[in-house]
Amino acid sequence: MTSTPNDGFDLRGVLLSGFLPAALFAIGEGAIIPIIPIAADSLGASLAIAGFVASLILVGELIGDVPSGVVVARIGERNAMIGAAVVSVVGLLVCTAAPNPVVLAVGVFLVGLSTAVFALARHAYLTTAIPLRIRARALSSLGGVFRFGYFVGPFLAAGVVHLTGTTQSAFWVHVVCCLGAAVVLLVIRDPATGARGLQWPRRASRPAPAEHEGEQFVQAESEGLFGTLRQHHRVLVRLGSGAALIGAMRAGRQVILPLWAVNVGLDDSAAALVIGIAGAVDFALFYTSGQIMDRWGRLASALPCLLGLSVCYFLLAGSDHLDARVGWFVAVAMAMSLANGVGSGILMTLGADLAPADRPAPFLGAWRFTGDVGSAAAPLVISGVTAVATIAVASGVMGVLGLVGAGVLLRYVPRYLPRTLR
Repeated sequence: MTSTPNDGFDLRGVLLSGFLPAALFAIGEGAIIPIIPIAADSLGASLAIAGFVASLILVGELIGDVPSGVVVARIGERNAMIGAAVVSVVGLLVCTAAPNPVVLAVGVFLVGLSTAVFALARHAYLTTAIPLRIRARALSSLGGVFRFGYFVGPFLAAGVVHLTGTTQSAFWVHVVCCLGAAVVLLVIRDPATGARGLQWPRRASRPAPAEHEGEQFVQAESEGLFGTLRQHHRVLVRLGSGAALIGAMRAGRQVILPLWAVNVGLDDSAAALVIGIAGAVDFALFYTSGQIMDRWGRLASALPCLLGLSVCYFLLAGSDHLDARVGWFVAVAMAMSLANGVGSGILMTLGADLAPADRPAPFLGAWRFTGDVGSAAAPLVISGVTAVATIAVASGVMGVLGLVGAGVLLRYVPRYLPRTLR
């Protein structure tokens, strides 16, 4: 991203006030996601209950998707990000002090709710602050920042757990990151308004309308959600189910790898280290995925992603009784990240391809919601199947769902996208 002298665009201000808080929040989130099921296990939860507790961060995000657009439009992007960071800290403190899995679950759910608000406010803030001519590059860079956090976070978690000897100490990484993000947002000047700190709207007899372009965008996304689901139900049920299965396969990976680490007997810091190295593979491919989609089409990215993840789930299921289970776990974790990295950005790209040109925001909100439904459902499926059978069977079920998702995309992408895109 570059700026010209006469366009008034403050690149340094956007980097500090937009990307730095996003990077801090992503690092903190990346630190706790692989730790949540391990922390639940350390508090006495079974594998099935640990999977359920881990799923609550995604369930919280899904529930938070519905009101978050209205919240951002009412109180502003920066205020929403600061408030979300504070709520996250409350949830994280509950997690650190949790004496049992039930209290841990409450804290994880709070973190999920606040994450939904922070993510949408972050998107709106960059939409407002960045000129249209470089917006696509900025938002794709935001995706890279998110993956960078998932790469760095587990290493920090592994170090903290190793130094303290307690799994729940890893939640302090996210506490520090949330506080750092809030301080940055309070101290750094807003490039759009030139003001610092909280910027409360004026009191009025009724809620003030959204003023910034980003606020208007996310308000349109959320307020028309259920009407848009009805209006575009055909594409959202057909191709959207494929998007939900992509989200499910990805979210399931974030839960099943820590659970499998517990299953094969890896200690907490070693598990976080393996997942962090796997995150490096994922992070390295986010730009390559875009090149694949632009050159060979959307299916060239989506199908290898889904099929690769399916094969990895099947390999995990088949390795449960092998002597070299730890070695298989490490190899499959790396392969899963490779498959996931090949599909980086596929959901956002398909959503942009399908969105109507006259009113894209409501459709994109509904499209993201369908993907989040899959993301929230997958950990619940894993924990439920593990409860009634075994974690190996749960892994096999996820592998089958990936094959179903590949079939859905093969069926409906050619129907809804022109040949040059598919």
